[in-house]
Amino acid sequence: MSHKKFHAELENLKEEVLRMGELAKEMLRRSVEALDAQDTTLAEWVISKKDEISDMDDRIEQYALKLLALYQPMANDLRIIACSLKMITYLTRIGRYGKDIANIAKELFAKPHVAKLVNIPYMADIVCRMIDDVLKAFETRDLSLIKDFHERDDSLDALRWSIFRECLTYMMEDPKNITWCAHYIMIAKYLERCGDNACKIAEKVYYMVTGERVEIK
Repeated sequence: MSHKKFHAELENLKEEVLRMGELAKEMLRRSVEALDAQDTTLAEWVISKKDEISDMDDRIEQYALKLLALYQPMANDLRIIACSLKMITYLTRIGRYGKDIANIAKELFAKPHVAKLVNIPYMADIVCRMIDDVLKAFETRDLSLIKDFHERDDSLDALRWSIFRECLTYMMEDPKNITWCAHYIMIAKYLERCGDNACKIAEKVYYMVTGERVEIK
């Protein structure tokens, strides 16, 4: 089979991974928007995408394995396929966390927020920008987009514990805050995990581009 055909297939694989990445990011972003606005329609949209992102995971995996079997790629081409196979696992997890947050948004519909969601929207914004940047790095091979992921990950860790401490204060002040604040603490944990998944993708992209392994933590 021709070298030209293989590289067309490889580009198609990358495009599919990028589409999946956009869906995962949108599921996460819109889940927090649904929580903030108490918008059950938006929450239902996120939940409805659960099967779609799972199907994308399966389809891309099968496509990547087919390319390995048909073309037996080497060096950089092999690393692109390996990176894609890892990325779809992390992207599926991000999408599922979005679904979990959307379920919380539905459960707490019409109940008043505590402290304007503390720092959850800000935390979600950091994570979504990390996902944007790592997808762009995968597409363009521009590693400058992910060079500060260690610092961004540290910021997410600090925000998670800040939210935890703030929520404990509100819970002690008024037992009526316990339900919301317990969910805020869980959502902050989900967002931190999404940031961790973005860092794992960044590690794989770095290896794809350079052939060298790096750990972001």
